Amino acid sequence: MSRTPKIFLSAGEASGETYGTLLVGALRELCPDATFFGLGGRRMEALGFRPIVRAEDVAVMGITEVVRHMPRIYREYRRLRASIAAEKPDIAILIDFPDVNLSLARRLKRQGVPVIYFVSPQLWAWKRYRIRSVQKYVDRMLTIFPFEERFYHDHGVEAEFVGHPLAELDPPGVSREEFARRAGLDASRTWIGLLPGSRAKEIRLNLPEMVRAAATLGEDLEFLLPLAPTLTGPQRDQIRALLAELCPTTPKPGVAGTPVLGAEANPPHISVVDDARAVLCHSRASIVASGTATVEAALIGNPFIVVYRISPLSYAVAKRVVDVPHVAMVNLIAGKRVIPELIQGDFTADKVVSQLRPLLNDEGARARMQANLRQVGEMLRTEESAVGRVARITSEMLRESLTPEERQSQYP
Repeated sequence: MSRTPKIFLSAGEASGETYGTLLVGALRELCPDATFFGLGGRRMEALGFRPIVRAEDVAVMGITEVVRHMPRIYREYRRLRASIAAEKPDIAILIDFPDVNLSLARRLKRQGVPVIYFVSPQLWAWKRYRIRSVQKYVDRMLTIFPFEERFYHDHGVEAEFVGHPLAELDPPGVSREEFARRAGLDASRTWIGLLPGSRAKEIRLNLPEMVRAAATLGEDLEFLLPLAPTLTGPQRDQIRALLAELCPTTPKPGVAGTPVLGAEANPPHISVVDDARAVLCHSRASIVASGTATVEAALIGNPFIVVYRISPLSYAVAKRVVDVPHVAMVNLIAGKRVIPELIQGDFTADKVVSQLRPLLNDEGARARMQANLRQVGEMLRTEESAVGRVARITSEMLRESLTPEERQSQYP
């Protein structure tokens, strides 16, 4: 008698949920009878994935933020751990999110479940001691950045660069005019993308300075603020309220939290939208918080600058332990500074404006950056689809985990 293969997936952040969604779709082609469960978001659930824990319930950021949310994270972790013991998956795919996934890898491996880790945690930048967990509990490390493969090989881990999933996506199909119609935008105006991050905490830290910069850049521009699909309804409401406080139509002096703009400044025109890729495709340039969105901007070819701000304690700790020449992933891939980085204290409205204006008005500066971004894009592409490659490796490892009788039934 054949049995249905069970695949455990853990994708706890917006980018991981994007890759998890693509992966569930690709695996259904190779393993049509498989079932999927674990940690994931709404888009994965729409494809038949069964969430034991929802991605939006555990997405936090920064050292102090992780510590503060640890009781809730640990409670959800225990639910995931219990589901592994109860359902005994045939294979597991862990996507990024190392604070949870490396612990899950240990639990899975101890129960005899083969473990694939897709999208490497950034051990090459900090927390290198975690390499021991990878060596002990991860069967295959599948990386999306080319320099990571050598790092793992040097540490005795079976690793493979599979390409970046975002490098395979076609440009957004929606035209500028159609996107403007759907989002209530003015297609005749110059658009600037504001991408302050995918988590509510990131947005609260990064958005105020973006608003200050937007006010300085001028009233003739329209600023587009896309919100990540992993944000909950209440989180979206909080961000809209924050935006209203940051640049109210009628200033409210003396009210806590309002406004970041001076009395003489006119509030910029900022529109909240849902499609970040369409924003990057149709904007003249963008201000992007360090993270996956910087890779999306590079692949789409949108000129941009990278900004980032975290809590002072998180930054103080990070400065002591992070050892990389650049913060922006695009610069790490290129091996040189191809886009400006404004991090923590350097992230000011004046510096944002000085770095962004050439990308709006200087065709030579725009062309140089776009040429560099094309080179980065080529470095992230492989002949085989990244997600297809991960699905194929998963299928092969799943087949190896079956008994001869099950193998014959599942793969006649």
